[in-house]
Amino acid sequence: MNRRNQTGSTPVTPKTYTKAGRLALALSGATMLSGVPYSALAQDGGDDATTATGAQPAPAPAPAPAPAPAPAPSANVIRTISVSGAERLEPTTILSYIRMRVGQEYTSAAADEALKDLGATELFSDFSIRNDGGNVVITVTENPVINRIVLEGNERLKNDKILPEIKLSPRQIFTRSKVRADVARIVELYKRQGRFAAVVEPKMVQLPQNRVDVVFEITEGPKSKVRQINIIGNEVFSDSELRGEMVTKQARFHRFFSSNTSYDPDRLAFDQQKLRQFYLTEGYADFRVVSAVAELTPDQEDFIITYVVEEGERYKFGKVEVDSQLRDFDSDVMSGNLPMKSGDFYDAKIVEDTVEQITELAGRFGYAFADVQPRFNRNKDDLTMDITLILRQAPRVYVERVDVNGNTLTQDKVIRREFRLSEGDAFNSLGVLRTTARINSLGYFQENFEVSQVEGSAPDRIILEANVEEQPTGELQFSAGFSSIEQFILAASIRQRNFRGRGQTIGLSLNYSQFSRSAQISFTEPYVFDRNISSGIDIYRRDVNSFNFNNRDRNTTFEQATTGFAARLGVPLTEFMSLVGSYTLNYDEVSLDENLFFSDINGDGITECDPLLAGRFLCDALGDRLSSILGLSLTYNTLNSRARPTRGRNVSLSTEWAGLGGDVRYLRFRGRAQQFWNVANSGFVFSLSAEGGTVIPLQDRGGPGVDDVLLTDRFFLGEPQFRGFDIRGVGPRILTQPYVPGPDGEPVPITDRDNVRDDAIGGRNYYLARAELELPLGTGARELGLRPSIWMDVGALWGVDAPLLQDNPNGLQNVDANGNPLFIETGTNDEGNVIQFSTINPIAADGVTSNVPSVRPNSAIREVFLGNSPSPRITAGIGVNWNSPFGPFRIDFAQSIRRVEGDDEKTFTFNVGTQF
Repeated sequence: MNRRNQTGSTPVTPKTYTKAGRLALALSGATMLSGVPYSALAQDGGDDATTATGAQPAPAPAPAPAPAPAPAPSANVIRTISVSGAERLEPTTILSYIRMRVGQEYTSAAADEALKDLGATELFSDFSIRNDGGNVVITVTENPVINRIVLEGNERLKNDKILPEIKLSPRQIFTRSKVRADVARIVELYKRQGRFAAVVEPKMVQLPQNRVDVVFEITEGPKSKVRQINIIGNEVFSDSELRGEMVTKQARFHRFFSSNTSYDPDRLAFDQQKLRQFYLTEGYADFRVVSAVAELTPDQEDFIITYVVEEGERYKFGKVEVDSQLRDFDSDVMSGNLPMKSGDFYDAKIVEDTVEQITELAGRFGYAFADVQPRFNRNKDDLTMDITLILRQAPRVYVERVDVNGNTLTQDKVIRREFRLSEGDAFNSLGVLRTTARINSLGYFQENFEVSQVEGSAPDRIILEANVEEQPTGELQFSAGFSSIEQFILAASIRQRNFRGRGQTIGLSLNYSQFSRSAQISFTEPYVFDRNISSGIDIYRRDVNSFNFNNRDRNTTFEQATTGFAARLGVPLTEFMSLVGSYTLNYDEVSLDENLFFSDINGDGITECDPLLAGRFLCDALGDRLSSILGLSLTYNTLNSRARPTRGRNVSLSTEWAGLGGDVRYLRFRGRAQQFWNVANSGFVFSLSAEGGTVIPLQDRGGPGVDDVLLTDRFFLGEPQFRGFDIRGVGPRILTQPYVPGPDGEPVPITDRDNVRDDAIGGRNYYLARAELELPLGTGARELGLRPSIWMDVGALWGVDAPLLQDNPNGLQNVDANGNPLFIETGTNDEGNVIQFSTINPIAADGVTSNVPSVRPNSAIREVFLGNSPSPRITAGIGVNWNSPFGPFRIDFAQSIRRVEGDDEKTFTFNVGTQF
């Protein structure tokens, strides 16, 4: 930017005059002054001289004094101001930026001021001022217009992360100050990503019509890691112990995926607080961090952080008491129940928790604004800390009003009916906590929603506010899986959990695999006629197929088609307990492929289910039947969220009685319990769950090897309930092994699981338990919605009566209609062709050679009954939940630790869905 101050006219130089010269100048001036009036008078007198009297003219009067001459205009007075070189800007606009005006005196100071005014606009790359005899000319060269912003070399930070953060943008005026600011901003963005070696070089590409492209060439450099954390001054605790308390970690190979190994100034300040908290919990009340310095290594790749600390002395609790100013709380009683005792090592965390507990206790008694102030008295002589917890006077509070804000779709009543406090009620902090948990459990609003408490119109009034942020409640889910039995499994469902904003749930689900196909429509109304009574109905059709393998070929064994509906009605018994009654009506059709499993067993031309081919357990399950089932369940639920609980308990007990009409009779009992803990509010969520059930038959189906509970009414266990095992992969099963000729010609059974028929037959009893620990991740991973966990499952399925088994190395011989065994005889027909036919004659035509027995096809088999054991199966593994851009995603890797012979294992599962 150039600024020039120019004067076009020649400056006037003062003249030096002599004394004679001054006298001559005065005389000439006098002559001129006297000559003008004299000529005028002479002319008049001439006229007068021509008068008749001829009298002599009167004497001329004394001349009047001449006026002083006007001074010549100065060359430094501004007469005009013009602008040269303007293209986009109007000259009048440019002149409005300066304080120089026509009529003012042109000086160097005024010109410099005008130049500064032009420079402050940042609109010009070059400008100058020239004075040409009072005509001031301002010459400008305008800054170019930005055509586009180009980022080059940015891989870790994409354009959509950088461009919104910089000032320059297309169609703006290019200025160097903005470029410098944008360079600094981009470098700062990379520093936040831990890349302190990032370099940004701006370049300008000149275009026609005074336009430019601004190019930022970025060299990102490596991510700056924390190479070393040094701690100076610590004597009681080792460096490794203190580093373990910090969020920032040293870069090591095993922390390859951790984001906490990069340097972050905010994290450095947070770690100082973490150190102080740690020492305060250990009794070191005088601890302080003297300094914390982060030094960048010369190669600008890593940081070395050094803390200088003073540990101080360790304190114990001295006199600890409560001073209550509330009449409902006795100071002595409360002092005797404090968790900290005199002589214990001082722990600031216990003091903090105690303050919260007393505040919460006061809130339960209606003191919403109770204030607990701890007063500390440090005794340095005996190293004790006296603490007095002062519970200050506060009025009892009543709920003045309940406000609901932020809901656009959800009706007010859906939120208000979850409040455990109403207008006019005495305030109770437990009621507020329960209200928060119930609204969170709806799953309609933002995570970690809390009911706000606002002071009312009087000191004893409070306003409860539910400031909600609605989130999608529609779910469109697609699931996929793979198993060695079924290959790919596909499922789709659509559900709206807040239908029409009324809190109703409506859904449709479809499932397809080579194992099963199903469709279901469901509807739930949580508040019937706005009363705290829930109801729902499900209408469904389920087609379930069971498979086996024959030389790696998949065959269908039986098919079960169930058509029915279920209706339910629930009523609350207490705040946390509810009772639900249900009625289910099912029509089941169980069938087998007659081409594969039916034969003329008796030789009378009538085909029927052949136990040899299908198994006795399958033949017993065939037929159509109607099931009429009454159910009752009792549920106790204190979970803080139905969708993603982190604390609380859920226990349910249920029973089903099949026998109110219909064709089946049994009693079924089930129990389930879950418990969640947020471990020390650290982000770790630990959960335990257990469930079990049993079926008691109420009818005698008779016959050896026939279980009184139908195959279709038994329990089955495996994926997805029991991770690490395939669908129906746990529990009683029958393996049908075909015999083949061995090396010596003797029949031997095939034992390869891929080449035998594997039929799961279910059980009467089961149990399943699970322990899972959800692991917290860094900020970046949490923003991605990643929630990894480690888990262990334990379970078993058993209790079915052992079926009658086949073991026929040479197969079963055919019989005729009268039950006589048949043999194969060779002969000739009328055309003279050799044929084989069955006969009851065991002796050949020659009377010597025995005929070969006529063997039923596929009858050379051995059936093995496995898995009917309550012995626990144990699996463990890792899983990850991910709220991906295309929906919730779950993946599990499992390893079996203990299994029973016959169980079918599975290592990998996943499913995926989406929301709208």
